[in-house]
Amino acid sequence: MSKINLIAIGSSTGGTEALAAIIPKLRPPLPPIVIVQHIPPKFSTMFSERLNRESLLTVKEGEHGEVIKENFVYIAPGGLHMELRRNRAGALQIRCFMAAPVHSCRPAVDILFHSVAELVGENALGVILTGIGHDGTVGLLEMKEQGALTLGQDEATSVVYGMPRSAFEVGAVDRQIPLGDMALEIMATVKKSYISG
Repeated sequence: MSKINLIAIGSSTGGTEALAAIIPKLRPPLPPIVIVQHIPPKFSTMFSERLNRESLLTVKEGEHGEVIKENFVYIAPGGLHMELRRNRAGALQIRCFMAAPVHSCRPAVDILFHSVAELVGENALGVILTGIGHDGTVGLLEMKEQGALTLGQDEATSVVYGMPRSAFEVGAVDRQIPLGDMALEIMATVKKSYISG
């Protein structure tokens, strides 16, 4: 098991409630967390600020060019795609950009997950939460094929079991987890990777 250096989360319908149930329960130390939640512009700012008030981790909207850090949570700005790139020093940084919607979504989970698969590979943990459609399926499968561990929200606790079902059905999800257990599962998986990695 490789050491987990990054956590990537994708969510849509019901996702703000799911994230609000997960993020405040997370305890440092944790690697950087990058999130795409399907959300309109401006709402992502308010949502980030709300989660930051409720969390021990620092939660903020992702900013273009920002180098990601441990114990920080970065939420994609509504209306922009967000992915990761490496700067000249090799550090992972955020790239926010305007481009055509993917699966009718901007930001799109697949764009973030694809960059994580490419740049972080087996050192990432991918999580797919409640949502309509199949955004994130291809990207999560790419992450898994590169050796990343992957978790999906279970059907019983999903507001809409669309995105998690799609990812599960193509074999992109290692384990399905109830929402109430997801924060503990994330922390346990990271801790285990630190010990064995």
